[in-house]
Amino acid sequence: MTSFISNHKPKLHNLPTSIFTIMSKLAAEHNAINISQGFPDFDADPVLVELVAEAMRSGYNQYAPMAGIYSFREAICHKIEALYGASYHPESEVTVTSGATEAIYSSISAFVSTGEEVIVIKPAYDCYEPAILANGGIPVFVQLNNKDFKMDWANFRSKITPKTRMVIINTPHNPSGTIFSKEDILQLQDALKGTNIILLSDEAYEHIVFDGLSHESVAKYPELVSRSIICASFGKTFHTTGWKMGYCVAPKALMQEIQKIHEFNVFSVSHPMQRALTTYLKTPDNYLSLNSFFQKKRDLFLDGIKGSRFLYKPSQGTYFQLLDYSQITDEGDVALAKRLTVEHGVASIPISVFNEDLLDDKILRFCFAKKDETLEKAVTILSRL
Repeated sequence: MTSFISNHKPKLHNLPTSIFTIMSKLAAEHNAINISQGFPDFDADPVLVELVAEAMRSGYNQYAPMAGIYSFREAICHKIEALYGASYHPESEVTVTSGATEAIYSSISAFVSTGEEVIVIKPAYDCYEPAILANGGIPVFVQLNNKDFKMDWANFRSKITPKTRMVIINTPHNPSGTIFSKEDILQLQDALKGTNIILLSDEAYEHIVFDGLSHESVAKYPELVSRSIICASFGKTFHTTGWKMGYCVAPKALMQEIQKIHEFNVFSVSHPMQRALTTYLKTPDNYLSLNSFFQKKRDLFLDGIKGSRFLYKPSQGTYFQLLDYSQITDEGDVALAKRLTVEHGVASIPISVFNEDLLDDKILRFCFAKKDETLEKAVTILSRL
C-alpha cells in the first residue's frame, strides 16, 4: 500500500498538521481553557435553532438546489445591497456553500492552474495556501508590516507579475484583528487596474467590527466588484460554526465557473438550515447587533489583562485579540503556546505559523468568542505571567 504513495507523492505531502488541530488536541489532553480555535463556547440563538427544527418537521430534509434555495440567495442579495450598495442577482451570482472555506476552495480551484501565481497576504489564515498548491498554483507572499499589520502597498505592487492570476485579501483580518481602511481598498483597486487579476475577498467576519469603524467590503467598490469573488460565513456570524454554512457572490461569468467545482465537490448544503436562515435574515438586528455583542467581550478580555505584562492594541474586528509577550519571555511563540497550555491551562495560537518564513514577533492570538466566565478564568491566569 505504501508504494502507492512513495512512487507518486500526494499533492500536499509536505503540508504540516494544522496549528488549530495541534493546540485544540493539547488543550483537551490537559483540560486547558481553549481560547485558541475560533469557535464560541456559548449556544446559538434558540430562535434560529427552532427555525431549523421547524424546517425539518416541515419536510425540508432532501437535497436543496445546487446553488442554494432561491429565497435564501435572495435574502443574501438584499443584505448585501442594504449594507454595501451592490446589486447581485440571486439566480446567477450567488452560491450557498459548505462554510466560507468551501467557497474559498471552490473559487481557487475554478481559476488557478499549474504555474499561475496567487498573492497571499501574510499572516494568512491557513486554508489559502493548501488550496493554491492542490491546484498547481504558486503562492506569492506579501508580509504585513511588523506588529502593526499595515500593508506596504509599494511592496504589494512589486509582487504583481504577468503570472499573477489571483489576489486573496481578508478583512476583518484573521489572525491580526485589523481591518482594511477605505484607503487600503482604493490602493488595492488602483494596483489591480488594467490587469485581468481576480480578487478573492474573504469577509467571514464582516459583521464583527469595533469602535465605530466600518467594514470596507469589496462590494462597496464597483470597479472591484467586476473582478471579485466575496466569501462569507453564517457560522461565524450566528455562532454556528459546526453548521458549515457560508456563501460566495461574484459576477455571473465568474460564478458559472465556481459552481462547476461546487457542484461536483459538495453539490449542495443543508436544506433545513437554508430555510431557517432565510427567515432569520429578515430581522437585520440578528447580525447588526454583533459589533456591540463582541466588543463587550473584547473589552472584558482586555480589562482583565490591563495590569499584566502583555502588550496589545485593541482588536479592530473579528473575535480575536493579539497579545505581545516580549516583556515576559524570549521563548518562541509555538513553544510558549504549548507551555501555557500544559503548565498554566490556557490554550492560544502562535502567530509565526501564519507568517512568511515563520517570522516570530512574540505574539499569541486569543479567541474572545467565549462565555464571560471562560474569559474571566483565562485572564486571571494570564495576568499572573
